Amino acid sequence: MGLAKIRKIVTIVEDTHEEAGQTISPPTRRAAAIAVIENPFAGTYQDDLEMLMSIGEELGGLLGERCVAALGITPQQAQSYGKAALVGENGELEHAAAILHPRLGKPLRAAVEKGAALVPSNKKRGGMGHPIDVPLGHKDAAYVRSHFDGMEVSVNDAPRANEILVIVAVADSGRPLPRVGGLTHDEAEGKDGLR
Repeated sequence: MGLAKIRKIVTIVEDTHEEAGQTISPPTRRAAAIAVIENPFAGTYQDDLEMLMSIGEELGGLLGERCVAALGITPQQAQSYGKAALVGENGELEHAAAILHPRLGKPLRAAVEKGAALVPSNKKRGGMGHPIDVPLGHKDAAYVRSHFDGMEVSVNDAPRANEILVIVAVADSGRPLPRVGGLTHDEAEGKDGLR
């Protein structure tokens, strides 16, 4: 592919058909695409994290496109997104930050069409099978409360000590049965990333 040495990609789709005894129709749907990659700086200190920033740029579009395809929607139909990274024990949280923050967002936004709002993120260190929560927020308007959500993911054999899990999550809707008020998806303008 490019700089990222990918051991595997795992894609997960959740369809919620019932919540609190209520039928959800159509079901709320969210997907996560997870790349298990080699950490090129595992076990060493490196001032220049450019390689990880470039890896983030490669993976943003790839994983975003995988989520959209897994949901069977057009990029325009994506409503929420989020990102996360789980670093194996020989890595640093800064390795996750280098992948997630400087460049992953632009290709992810292209994969979901627009994306005016900041992409919510999470990072942590853990071992094989360790779960991580990927926060989700409305892609165009951060104030849409119905789309404040999250998706827990894990991969049974990753990350190994010298690996990183890089995760992108996309949803075609908000939470099931939202009723805490605020700006709705249909009211969102997406001009300033907030409203």
